[in-house]
Amino acid sequence: MNNNKNNRIFDLEERTAKFGEEIIKFAQKIPKSTITIPLISQLVRAGTSVGANYMEADDAESKKDFVHKIGICKKESRETKHWLRMIVVSVPQLKEEARKLWKEAQELNLIFASITKKKRN
Repeated sequence: MNNNKNNRIFDLEERTAKFGEEIIKFAQKIPKSTITIPLISQLVRAGTSVGANYMEADDAESKKDFVHKIGICKKESRETKHWLRMIVVSVPQLKEEARKLWKEAQELNLIFASITKKKRN
């Protein structure tokens, strides 16, 4: 068995879980208002679903199922970037912290795009 591959899988599982945790911690810092409450909800849904969908992909029943679920991970990481951007507009003082999360969401998005491309070929 290829230990390198297993380490990568574990690392991505752990990385997406940590990302979800950091999204939750960030969301708890956002002041609640009529504008931010729906944004927080959307951010938490998108940011935490990246890891959940990755775990589903890891247990996929077929190559097609795997590619589909990784595609969902890609969409959710991209959507997370959008919600972070909207939160920064409503709470500019969180810009720097949001930027770090945005960068991680971008990296995850690129990783999932690469996986999808490789698996389709």
